[in-house]
Amino acid sequence: MNVELRHLRYFIAVAEELHFGRAAARLNISQPPLSQQIQILEQQVGARLLARTNRSVSLTAAGKQFLVDSRQILSMVDDAAARAERLYLGEAGELRIGFTSSAPFISAVSATLSSFRRHFPDVHLQTREINTREQIAPLNEGSLDLGLMRNTQLPDSLEWQVILREPLMAMIPHDHPLASRPTVSLVELAKEPFVFFDPQVGTGLYDDILGLMRRYGLTPTITQEVGEAMTIIGLVAAGLGVSILPASFKRVQLREMRWVAIEEKDAISEMWLVWSKHRELSHAAQRFKTQLMTASRGRNV
Repeated sequence: MNVELRHLRYFIAVAEELHFGRAAARLNISQPPLSQQIQILEQQVGARLLARTNRSVSLTAAGKQFLVDSRQILSMVDDAAARAERLYLGEAGELRIGFTSSAPFISAVSATLSSFRRHFPDVHLQTREINTREQIAPLNEGSLDLGLMRNTQLPDSLEWQVILREPLMAMIPHDHPLASRPTVSLVELAKEPFVFFDPQVGTGLYDDILGLMRRYGLTPTITQEVGEAMTIIGLVAAGLGVSILPASFKRVQLREMRWVAIEEKDAISEMWLVWSKHRELSHAAQRFKTQLMTASRGRNV
């Protein structure tokens, strides 16, 4: 059996028109080739599908069932083509994004996630909270399409774009003398008990902030090491020390703690969008990347 899709379309036209001349005109072909193709179809199927007389054409019992099945087959083919097109255009499929804990606090990121989900509901948006260093391997292996991470040392296999440069800010217990100051210096902060990330956690902020302090010859006395930024905020609010985080975290406001600007002009952190250099980005990933870069232009934290 070698039934082609065109045979099904020819048959459906004849079955719906019940007239070879009208069916041929509908298909933009002449009548003799159409009659020949229907005969070939019946031979391939092994059943008489149409009852013909000099005056009429009608469907046999086999033809009626074949009409139902032919319509279903062509509908499935059309649906498959539409799904493939939507997947190619980035309107369907899956998009896997890794992000650090600070990424959702950035307005451009949260706005892009919301907009993308709203405009492309058929794309399964899978997000994973994962620290900067731990995103590198999944991006290289292809289990992540895109990564949102803090500036860090990346292998040559990954490409990146800056989506945000934001100031670093000091977090100080509300009853501390420095809390009432409009600005504080890194020197002043380094003299205080410091609450910070555990170096084993692998967050990009660890290298980012301690590297900044080292540039000024400072080494803070870290008295509390934790795994999450929110834990740092909580411990500072509890009066266990001071710390530094990007300004995007300023959305978290606790009455027991104050956010204070840092005097040094280079107290800046960057958020990067990262992807594999050796893997082609899906259209969904390209759409998200374009939307995020557009949203981040000229936008505040």
